[in-house]
Amino acid sequence: MSTALASNEQELLGRVPTGLFIGGEWIDADGGRTFDVRDPATGDVILSIADGTADDGIRALDAAVAAQDSWAATAPRTRSDILRRAFDLVQQHKEDLALLMTLEMGKPLAESRGEVAYGGEFLRWFSEEAVRINGRYGINPEGTGHMVVSQRPVGPSFFITPWNFPFAMATRKIAPALAAGCTVIIKPPALTPLTTLFFTKLLEEAGLPAGVVNVVQTSRSSALSAPIIADPRLRKLSFTGSTEVGRKLIAQAADGILRVSMELGGNAPFVVFEDADLDKAVDGAMAAKFRNIGQACTAANRFIVHEAVAEEFARRVTERVQAMKIGRGTEDGVAIGPLIDSDAVSKAAELVGDAVDRGARVLAGGNALEGAGTFYEPTVITDVAAGSDILREEIFGPVLAIATFADEAEAVRLANDTEYGLVSYVFTEDLGRGHRMIDALETGMMGLNVGVVSNAAAPFGGVKQSGVGREGGAEGIHEYLSTKYTLIPA
Repeated sequence: MSTALASNEQELLGRVPTGLFIGGEWIDADGGRTFDVRDPATGDVILSIADGTADDGIRALDAAVAAQDSWAATAPRTRSDILRRAFDLVQQHKEDLALLMTLEMGKPLAESRGEVAYGGEFLRWFSEEAVRINGRYGINPEGTGHMVVSQRPVGPSFFITPWNFPFAMATRKIAPALAAGCTVIIKPPALTPLTTLFFTKLLEEAGLPAGVVNVVQTSRSSALSAPIIADPRLRKLSFTGSTEVGRKLIAQAADGILRVSMELGGNAPFVVFEDADLDKAVDGAMAAKFRNIGQACTAANRFIVHEAVAEEFARRVTERVQAMKIGRGTEDGVAIGPLIDSDAVSKAAELVGDAVDRGARVLAGGNALEGAGTFYEPTVITDVAAGSDILREEIFGPVLAIATFADEAEAVRLANDTEYGLVSYVFTEDLGRGHRMIDALETGMMGLNVGVVSNAAAPFGGVKQSGVGREGGAEGIHEYLSTKYTLIPA
């Protein structure tokens, strides 16, 4: 494939800010340091941008702290209007945002467009929630006074976002914080920072006051993040990423008793019962597994299929997978783009190899592609044995692994046999069984006969080691509010 950037790609990259955004100004990093952003489909450098330091991080916190009181005092309708204008600007620039995500992350352009639509909805949803922050008033039970319960912004908030959904993960955190009256420091991922930088320019154009959102990208994440988290002026930390890193961040946040939201790893079970509509199940499997090239915390990780339908289910998904086109995400008809880097390719290969060594059969794919870029074939393996690494570890790649079960009790046991609990998927035409699964499966979210559950109006988050807190929905704004109780004598 050609590695040359098309003229429209070059033009777009020329409009992406390359500096840090602190206190309403685009500036160079301390010492003028920069780092390169690469296209994973080719390995080529597409842009060099400012590489923030620990001092830059503290300057961003200074700006957020300076803006906090005035932003908290800003009328809810004004905050709402800014978020709505940002939503409108995103719609105007949806093709720019989609192409930028494909260039820096690799996902097919059609999926990038879907992410722009999804991520934009957080701006619209929380523009509406900004004017609906409420409390309550009443006489206390003793009749000696009046209770006033109100909600106040938590305060300056630090966000660490992942590389796999560069736009949606930024809007999912920034929108509720701004709606609640909190100022923000965001550290986008070094692998995919450009979308956040472009989006920040849109926030600026929407009329966001200086210092309310500050962006500090860096190639040295821990060195920049640790001083911000340790600063007593910070009041909130939100992170999306691996459980391993989240655990360390929670420990750092403990010293300052910070409010934390953690959206961490997943190991989603995809359970297909013998009475399932297999057409629905296969459609759901393709969406739940191969969306974002399998690089999603919500991706189905373990396909737990009743032994009576396992062979037919495997045949149908294999037929679909074998028809998927692999290539650079900007090419027409591409369904599978590159994985984010060579480590991701190696991990997918290792997990498949371990499963095969334990007796699994490869029905499709199973190989990394040679040449430019970090591509791994969309893969189906079946007869995966208990104890295989692929049933315990998050794959984060386009590998569909099938194990079987004999009855409902075994399905529940296998689905819950993990320290994670983000999302589950269940396919059954038995309504009673569906309700039993809602109660039995230990996950924060569930798709019943659907393969995609994410929605800005719904609370996103998990249980067990998949994290704490919720993003989106009516619950999302409360992550950025603290409750205050006042007693007024009768």
